[in-house]
Amino acid sequence: MDVVARAEAALKALAGQFARWLQDEIDKLDEARARVGLEGLGGDAGEVLYTHAHDLKGLGGTYEFPIVTRMAASLCALLEEPALRAGTPLPLIDAHLDAIKAMVRDGIRDDLDPVGASVATALETQVSVIR
Repeated sequence: MDVVARAEAALKALAGQFARWLQDEIDKLDEARARVGLEGLGGDAGEVLYTHAHDLKGLGGTYEFPIVTRMAASLCALLEEPALRAGTPLPLIDAHLDAIKAMVRDGIRDDLDPVGASVATALETQVSVIR
């Protein structure tokens, strides 16, 4: 139990950094999206965007924003097939990015919040129509 208690204490000590680290990941996603605007989704820029979305999918819950994990997972589903990426509508990608930023900005951490749940479901529905 001592090991568990120390691990929990260490995690609590790091929690103050979560907001900054989460914002750093969102900034990377934004930078990748800007690159896609210049180079398109079909090449390396699309792969970089997917990689940052995948990273955010894994980190959202860790950084106490499971709703970000859910939205990043939806974005990953949209981008995961390299052969289909080039035809992905950029406005739907932007909607995911805007939603992620809004959730963090407004402190909506999970899908128990009706706004978060509604937005996440709407994005997932759009992805399912396309893929």
